[in-house]
Amino acid sequence: METSILSTYSKNECQKYFDYLERLRQSGETNMYGAAPYLQEEFPELRYSPERARKILLAWFGTFCEKEADTKC
Repeated sequence: METSILSTYSKNECQKYFDYLERLRQSGETNMYGAAPYLQEEFPELRYSPERARKILLAWFGTFCEKEADTKC
């Protein structure tokens, strides 16, 4: 899992992004590998920070490994 974003920000601080990403995933609007621009559009603090948006997205992907602890990702 990408830990750099979670070491810089607490999981609670990332939760708003993770919640948004989950809603986006459930909507089926986009392939989640291309979701970083959606984060940038939704959250003004990410608008000019594509690297941070990508790190948040990678950290969100990593949460699936945590949820599926029995299965290797």
